[in-house]
Amino acid sequence: MLEFVRLQKGIVRHLADSGLGDMGGRYSKMYIYVKFRIQKVDKIDIDVHSAGFHLDILLGRALMEQISNDSGWRGSPEGWLEAAYDLLLESGVDSVRISPLAKKLGLSRTSFYWFFKDREELLAALVTRWRDKNTGNLVKQAEAYAETVAEAMLNVFDCWLDKALFDSQFEFAVRSWALQSPEILAEVQKADQTRLDAMSQIFVRFGYEESSADVRARTIYLVQIGYISMQTKEDLAGRMKRIPGYVEIFTGKAPQKRELDRFFARHGYAAG
Repeated sequence: MLEFVRLQKGIVRHLADSGLGDMGGRYSKMYIYVKFRIQKVDKIDIDVHSAGFHLDILLGRALMEQISNDSGWRGSPEGWLEAAYDLLLESGVDSVRISPLAKKLGLSRTSFYWFFKDREELLAALVTRWRDKNTGNLVKQAEAYAETVAEAMLNVFDCWLDKALFDSQFEFAVRSWALQSPEILAEVQKADQTRLDAMSQIFVRFGYEESSADVRARTIYLVQIGYISMQTKEDLAGRMKRIPGYVEIFTGKAPQKRELDRFFARHGYAAG
């Protein structure tokens, strides 16, 4: 049976960038459909009459594998997303645009379309990354096993000290983005509620009244968001010295030495 192959946007747009798209005729269109027998056709000639030459496109299996595996001219979805993340943190969402990203990566602008339909899809991927990391990990830490409420609180505090769990700079950038986008504001508000619910459940789990659990969760969370919004800078030793006091104020229970020792060890801090 005859098959139709649609050359991917990235390839055709790459050809267009090379000047082939300006040579007139039906082959200047962004989509080229080629009819061929997959097992039998090795080469296709596209006659561009207005240019007076032949464009040979090799479609053998080896070539297609080479194109699929070649990241030299088009990058990877992770690479584009990481570059978008960097620009978001450096300069805000308005700087996250395809041309600056391509320049940052040293790639052609059109190679972006191998991985993302448009800029909006890339921005949606950034929001997903933020939600999965910051909200996802905070909820996991809130639900982690703990023998006491103080230990449960220290599990949550891991987020504030470990960027692998909770990225405070990313949080600040997304909240800044929310100031100019109702859609992102709705995402942030949804995340806030999810996080507050998870933190409130810590206290419910250890026998606190729901009203008290809600107030304590809000106090803890809003203090930390204040830290992020104010871009507060503290050295590790200074913050660690305050941890026992924070835990006692937030929970009404002083953390045990062994609980603090485990917490300090997780963050590479030796109490003096």
